[in-house]
Amino acid sequence: MTIHLTIVIFLPLAGALVGALLPASRAQWGAFAGIVATAAYAAVMAFDFERGPDGLQYVTDDAWISELGIRWSLGVDGLNLWLIALTALLWVGAALYAWRAERYRDRVKPRVFWFWMALGETAVLGALCAQDLALFVFFFDLMLVPFYFLIGVWGEEDRIAATTKMVIYTLVGSLLMLAGAVALGVLATPEGGELSFALADLEQNTLGEGTQQWIFLLFAAAFLVKAPVFPLHGWMPDAYRAAPLPVLVVFSAVVSKIGVYGFLRIVLPVLPDASLHFQDVMLAFAVVSILYGSVVAFSQDDTRLVVGYSSIAQLGFILLGIFSMDPKGAEGAVMQMVNHGLVAAGLFFAIAALARRAGGSELLSRMGGIAFRAPALAALLLILAFANLAMPGTPNFVGELLILFGTFEDELVWGLVATAGVVLASVYTIRLFIRAMHNRQGEAVESRDACLLEIGVLAPLVAVVIALGVYPQVILDGIEPAVAEGTHREVSIISSAPPRDAPVGDPDAYERDELQVEDYEGPPE
Repeated sequence: MTIHLTIVIFLPLAGALVGALLPASRAQWGAFAGIVATAAYAAVMAFDFERGPDGLQYVTDDAWISELGIRWSLGVDGLNLWLIALTALLWVGAALYAWRAERYRDRVKPRVFWFWMALGETAVLGALCAQDLALFVFFFDLMLVPFYFLIGVWGEEDRIAATTKMVIYTLVGSLLMLAGAVALGVLATPEGGELSFALADLEQNTLGEGTQQWIFLLFAAAFLVKAPVFPLHGWMPDAYRAAPLPVLVVFSAVVSKIGVYGFLRIVLPVLPDASLHFQDVMLAFAVVSILYGSVVAFSQDDTRLVVGYSSIAQLGFILLGIFSMDPKGAEGAVMQMVNHGLVAAGLFFAIAALARRAGGSELLSRMGGIAFRAPALAALLLILAFANLAMPGTPNFVGELLILFGTFEDELVWGLVATAGVVLASVYTIRLFIRAMHNRQGEAVESRDACLLEIGVLAPLVAVVIALGVYPQVILDGIEPAVAEGTHREVSIISSAPPRDAPVGDPDAYERDELQVEDYEGPPE
């Protein structure tokens, strides 16, 4: 079967536009059909993808804005294949939940809600598939528009203030990235050559180290805000509290990954010298995010914020793997993006189920006492909790192990500090499960097991988590070639650098280090 990525990107939006022509009470049918069709297309692509060869597959490369050197360039490799599948799967779950919830049919015309949901998926898929920097920036910025309306119109209390703060943070980051992208395309163009924003061309036309460094800072600002990573997470608590649940699921589990994905897709291959220069700074961001997110998650009573601050810690682990500059660390980072998306989405759906049994409250202090009267819901939440704390047998364990192995190779100190986050994750995750299920039953709590809708959105996610825990290699086989190719330049730069203990300015450091390697004959017999 021929995979047309343009169709994959625009199927959700096409479905929503068809739904707009239907009666208001039936508007969700068209949008939901488009979202499900996208998931089916993504599933076929995942099975059809050839895991052996390097390079992009299902490539689309056509002129778009020729005068500016911008091309409609799309492609799939191991870096984005499973993120595309994750996006398609979670949007189906979010759409199913929204379809069954009355509030998304009663407030404002339903056509509008479903249009923004579909446009959000189209923007995310476009950013993941883009192989042209300008095209990536276009979809990256487009993501802000649907979520501005989804949270601002259908959100909870204080939604206006939360949306305003989110827009200010992310818009500033996006504008900085836009400036960096324009500068990168112009400065990387050879004298007398044609302007090009194709990522393949930008990788070949390497800039000077000083130029790379200030462009790196512009991209890093946008990506760290989008993730978010401490201390650029100030918009997150208000936005997570205000976002309607189906929007929160896809925003936390999918949209946040675009920031860290941008480092692997754009920053490391195109700005390798700057990536190495700022490696310790980015590792510091990662480790502080791990510790900060874990500690604050433990102190929260709002279940949304427990998962929200947990996500900051998990994104810190992903950032740690990326800037370990080691293929194993990068593989673990990509796998952890998928794992965290599945687990975070499942936890938010479980929180909604618990809130329905606690009189609408999402506070841990008002939950509890339903574990034995709701065994199916308790079992689903327990599996997700085990995955969140990276219990052996879950895919999160494999992802975090690869990240730590990659970090220990050359950044032992950062890796050792980051391991504290593994311990802290078990503390706040077990606290969440025990207080939600086993504490004294709250006054307004109703003990009843999961309904068909709750099982319909939770069971598939848990099934995928279990399957990836049993056989994680299905993801790693696709990731490994892409990561090896993407990190090749960074590894070459690291291996060609002088020894860390060499005197500054020593011209013989490279030669002496090379001779030591060549003369080494192995351990004594």
